[in-house]
Amino acid sequence: MRDVLHPRPNPIIAAMYTLRDLDADVILMHGPAGCGFMAARRLEEAGVRVMTTGMQESDLIFGAEEKLVRILKNVDDRFRPGLIGVVGTCASMIIGENLDGAVKKAGVKATVLPVDVHGCSGPNTSGAIRTLEVAAEKEVISFEERDRQKSMLTRATAIERERGLTSREYLEPHPGATKLSVGREIVNVLRRGGKVAVALNAKKETAYGFADTMRAVQYARDRVGGETVHIGNLDPGVGLPRIRRYASNILRDLGEAGVAAPALTGGLDEYPVAGEKAAVALAECNADLRVVAGLPHAVPGLRKEDVLVTDQPRELRNYIDQGYLLSVGEVNTHAEVMSTDRVLFSELGNTIREIVDRGYA
Repeated sequence: MRDVLHPRPNPIIAAMYTLRDLDADVILMHGPAGCGFMAARRLEEAGVRVMTTGMQESDLIFGAEEKLVRILKNVDDRFRPGLIGVVGTCASMIIGENLDGAVKKAGVKATVLPVDVHGCSGPNTSGAIRTLEVAAEKEVISFEERDRQKSMLTRATAIERERGLTSREYLEPHPGATKLSVGREIVNVLRRGGKVAVALNAKKETAYGFADTMRAVQYARDRVGGETVHIGNLDPGVGLPRIRRYASNILRDLGEAGVAAPALTGGLDEYPVAGEKAAVALAECNADLRVVAGLPHAVPGLRKEDVLVTDQPRELRNYIDQGYLLSVGEVNTHAEVMSTDRVLFSELGNTIREIVDRGYA
């Protein structure tokens, strides 16, 4: 079994993000005050209240079930939420805290999803899967939706092992190619009358950043000529409530920018299988240059001359080492998209626009 040495996502954080996608009003972390702190800050930017039971050393010895019951009642009385997620942490789960029992004892008005997960419980997707299982049990989602989601998450884990962050023992972060060199390549293909295809294969909220590549390429095409093709996993009828809204908002913004409705490959939570459909669409469009944004390694049959756009410096190392030299990093994407409901301007997108407006060759 390969040891993977570089840091990677955590099941606890995946559970928190899945609760956000379920439109939870409050996420209560049953653990120390600092557990998941950076993720909590981002989730609060997305409109979710994140709180903690603030477990102390004495709680590790005597248990903290009564504290959890008390805080649950306080949260319910103070904020009147419709949906609360109670997420276990390494501290509470290792000592065997009974989340479900505490929820029943609290007897709050809100629907509560107790998610007993910790950082050592497997790949990050295990936290998302456990959350979905509880949501189905509590009738927040259907069992059919749970099974569809689990299938996507299982495939996502396999792709990461085959071609992504867990495919190698250690990946040194890499900044990727410069935006100027890649932007010039894209614009020059259009200037020559060529065809540029942009395939969005993004994960959930990150699409608010990556979709700007479509807008920028269309902006260039409208001013210098050429032809564009747009492909994306933006089906607004697929996914949990928040994910469907993301897709609708992005399609709205693309339309306002003059981007023709992209060929749909699936929903924003279907990137593991949508990538396969994107590969077919890319092969059929016979583009002179192909741009794949989001999670490019989930798209089979990439070519060394493709432009790959991602937000992960370690994935950029993975791509560069494999010979995909036109790989570009949008490393601030995840932090910037959390509080938006519109497509943001990206560094690559703005570079393409500047190349066109200033007439750079």
